[in-house]
Amino acid sequence: QVQLVESGGGYVQAGGSLRLSCTGSGRAFDPYVMAWFRQALGKEREFVAGIMREVPLTRYGDSVLGRFTISINDAKNIIFLQMNDLRPEDTAVYYCAADRTRTFSNYAPRYDYWGQGTQVTVSS
Repeated sequence: QVQLVESGGGYVQAGGSLRLSCTGSGRAFDPYVMAWFRQALGKEREFVAGIMREVPLTRYGDSVLGRFTISINDAKNIIFLQMNDLRPEDTAVYYCAADRTRTFSNYAPRYDYWGQGTQVTVSS
């Protein structure tokens, strides 16, 4: 089985920063891509950022480009999302996801494993 556990969410004022972490574990943990999605109340799940585990390739959603940075640790089992210049519209539950297939998709149904999510709230 595979487990993804997020941490680092919280409450911050607009313009502030937060850093999210996602730790992957389990005997079957060997994804090709790990990513962050978010879902605001009443909205669809949105791709935020993704990273390939074996090559230094990243991808970002248009709404976070230039403000958020995704990274991975040396052991390739923890990803981070550094979020700067946060805005009220960034308020959402942020989910970590992992995809075993050899694609790099921003489409949520393509991802095999999901964490429970962590709430990020940005006040104006």
